[in-house]
Amino acid sequence: MKNYKKPSDEELRRKLDEISYRVTQRNATERLFSSPHNNNFKDGIYVDIVTGEPLFSSRDKFNSGCGWPSFANTISDDAVNEFTDTTYGFLRTEVRSQIGNSHLGHVFSDGPKEFGGRRYCINGAALKFISKDNLENEGYGEYLSFFE
Repeated sequence: MKNYKKPSDEELRRKLDEISYRVTQRNATERLFSSPHNNNFKDGIYVDIVTGEPLFSSRDKFNSGCGWPSFANTISDDAVNEFTDTTYGFLRTEVRSQIGNSHLGHVFSDGPKEFGGRRYCINGAALKFISKDNLENEGYGEYLSFFE
């Protein structure tokens, strides 16, 4: 297992592009249909762009039509933290990464019933995709079994 650590704000400003910084550190939302991850259905995992901690698997990704990458489940039971969000006059559940505390998006109860009924609606700007073919080289070899 990797030792994930959140970089300093100064490091994050150098490492991340403007939208990834604003989404993960300032709770912004990327424009709908703007992320290349929205239409990516290749085998692999999605990790927090800030820390690299594993968040979602392509096995649980589906096309919800909402404009943001959608997942039915997290990669593990403790991959994310969930918080009540009442901004903009709506009651929603915000999703944040465990270690980096990165704002990822929200989870809703309108996902596929056959997969538990949840829809993690996630900003692609908060994610980095690691393809199945690169899992070993990138240090995520333990996730290869997901695709056997």
